Amino acid sequence: MAAAELWRLRRPLAAAFSRAAAAGSGRPPPPPEKLTVRRQAEGVRNIILNNPRKRNALSLSMLQSLREDLLHDVKSRDLRVIIISAEGPVFCSGHDLKELSSEDDVKHHSQVFEICAEVMTLIQKLPVPVIAKVNGLATAAGCQLVASCDIAVASEKSQFATPGVNIGLFCSTPAVALGRSLPRKVALEMLFTGEPLSAQEALMHGLVSKVVPEDKLEEETMKISHKICESSKSVLALGKATFYRQMTQDLDAAYKMTTQVMVDNLTLRDGQEGIEAFIQKRKPVWSHSQDEKK
Repeated sequence: MAAAELWRLRRPLAAAFSRAAAAGSGRPPPPPEKLTVRRQAEGVRNIILNNPRKRNALSLSMLQSLREDLLHDVKSRDLRVIIISAEGPVFCSGHDLKELSSEDDVKHHSQVFEICAEVMTLIQKLPVPVIAKVNGLATAAGCQLVASCDIAVASEKSQFATPGVNIGLFCSTPAVALGRSLPRKVALEMLFTGEPLSAQEALMHGLVSKVVPEDKLEEETMKISHKICESSKSVLALGKATFYRQMTQDLDAAYKMTTQVMVDNLTLRDGQEGIEAFIQKRKPVWSHSQDEKK
């Protein structure tokens, strides 16, 4: 028997003996890797999709982990911006199709899509900006995740697609986010054909904010993040909520609502601090508080 063949046969046996020895020693098995990793420094929270072996698929467990990381201590003044990125060559491949097979019941399928919709809408309800940092392929619900973020920075090699139609599962929920980020005919071509957009095409049509070389992706994303951190959290929270609210209104209603918001903004402590600092030609000292100026 060839040495290579002998080694191939011995490897699974060695692994089995190793597992048995660990069990016999009373040592607990190593904990599974977290599906998302959360890190935070200087006001910037990085949430990393951490299942590259499964192309960072949005399984039910992945969605629950992402939701937990988004909501963690979200009202803290130390949190100013969130970045969502991913390990591996695929940013996110969408739902885990094994969870959508006939082996699971309708209740489970409903749970997967419901929590996915909850996470996507949560991103826009959070009081801080959320940035997608994309370095690779984003398909189906992964493309939906990019479209749902407030800002998206992509590397030149990134691609975006909604190929569900090709496997008999039309990307109806991703279409909600896509249809609000892209011109209708561009979104529908993606949905009807499953063909991907290049990073430059995604930039041209408004799916992403910036496209940079891969080696500049981290630098550019952090540059935007640090610029956001220079502003008042309370003012940004008010502005973000108002932006999404007015987008659902007709023109007259939007102007009426935002006129009142501008007046309310002036009553905030940071609203007055910013104006006073400008007049006095000094740097503002933000309280990041929702309190009104006394």
